[in-house]
Amino acid sequence: MKKPDFATLAGKIQQLVQRHAELKAQYAALKEAEQRWLEERAQLISKNETARQKVEVMISRLKALEQES
Repeated sequence: MKKPDFATLAGKIQQLVQRHAELKAQYAALKEAEQRWLEERAQLISKNETARQKVEVMISRLKALEQES
């Protein structure tokens, strides 16, 4: 190989190394965002379940009141 070919190859390798670092940082950010979304989803599911239980209790109370009268 000629000297310019080595320079070109070295430049391309440097670009690949830089791109790899960028993608690695993006991947870490995406994994962090995914973890936050999963935590938020779990909280929302829990809140939904709590609300559903409260509604069921209210319905039961209303049915009991209806039967008493």
